[in-house]
Amino acid sequence: MEVYLKALYGILSQSGFVGLTWGNIIMIVVSAILLYLAIGKDFEPLLLVPIAIGCLLANLPLSGITSEGGFLRYISFGIEHEIFPIIIFMGIGALTDFGPLIANPVTFLLGAAAQLGVFIALLGAVALGFTVKEAAPIGIIGGADGPTTIYVAAKLAPHLLGATAVAAYSYMSLVPIIQPPVIRLLTTKKDRCIRMEQLRPVSKRERILFPLITMIVTGLILPASVPLVGMLMFGNLLRECGVTDRLSLAAQNEILNATTIFLGISVGATMEAAVFLTPATIKIILLGLVAFASSTAGGVLFGQAMKVLSGGKINPMIGAAGVSAVPMAARVVQRVSQKDDPGNFLLMHAMGPNVAGVIGTAVAAGVMITLLS
Repeated sequence: MEVYLKALYGILSQSGFVGLTWGNIIMIVVSAILLYLAIGKDFEPLLLVPIAIGCLLANLPLSGITSEGGFLRYISFGIEHEIFPIIIFMGIGALTDFGPLIANPVTFLLGAAAQLGVFIALLGAVALGFTVKEAAPIGIIGGADGPTTIYVAAKLAPHLLGATAVAAYSYMSLVPIIQPPVIRLLTTKKDRCIRMEQLRPVSKRERILFPLITMIVTGLILPASVPLVGMLMFGNLLRECGVTDRLSLAAQNEILNATTIFLGISVGATMEAAVFLTPATIKIILLGLVAFASSTAGGVLFGQAMKVLSGGKINPMIGAAGVSAVPMAARVVQRVSQKDDPGNFLLMHAMGPNVAGVIGTAVAAGVMITLLS
């Protein structure tokens, strides 16, 4: 009997209960909340489920999974060295139709206007005591762009990687909740009922030349943006050139899906209690909300200006799609418009600024890295 008791004591003394802290318990609850949002509410489950599981695994004590030589430590190499975000951008490019942006290039301006929140959050972060390098990835949260946030954080403020990434992906998942009130606040029912003319057809030549020209121009003007913009455009070229269907499908499916899993788990693994439960994290989450709401507002307000300049031909709501959450923000614009006018179809018009927002956030990231590195 004594032998069995000693064996039982030996097992218990090496169990995770011995190392469990209140911080671990809080983070396990946070993981459960993320899983609820993903599974119960269908908020970006492809992103939040891996992040939640990474967070859960990282906060199970004494497992060694995040220590040197542990599994999560190895796969974190992909975010620490900016590999995963760049591959994600390739997949986004392969999935995205740039036709609406090419057909109506003026929507580039809406994508630029929706970067307002990036700079508001950056200035707010500095005012709250963050360094300029730390403020840069916090600002990028305003673009609702998880991969770019991770990319900038890995380069300029690796210690904030977990908090900024979780904030960015959380607000991406909450696009359908956060954006509609901002849109309705800044538009009238008459604005929301404006119907836009059908977009012109875009030729195959234009579709092939656009990613190549964008890659060259942005690369020459802002070399720091090449990894993100270059791979975004490469993915889109695979989609549009017509001779690389297998590669395009792989970029859209197997490669993107596998990278999303590892990216999410790696981000979750950075949410260890000792690192994540700090006053800085609360500030980052609050700043992220301000940034995202400001970006939405900036896009809509510039949309109002374009409505006036176009003689009422542009629905200002499409400016809200200028954030990088593709295609969620464009779908939100479509849903809001159809509540007031069920026959109004703005999805393709909103995709123009939505794609421009992806490019705009990547360019903003390139500017920050160039100035702060």
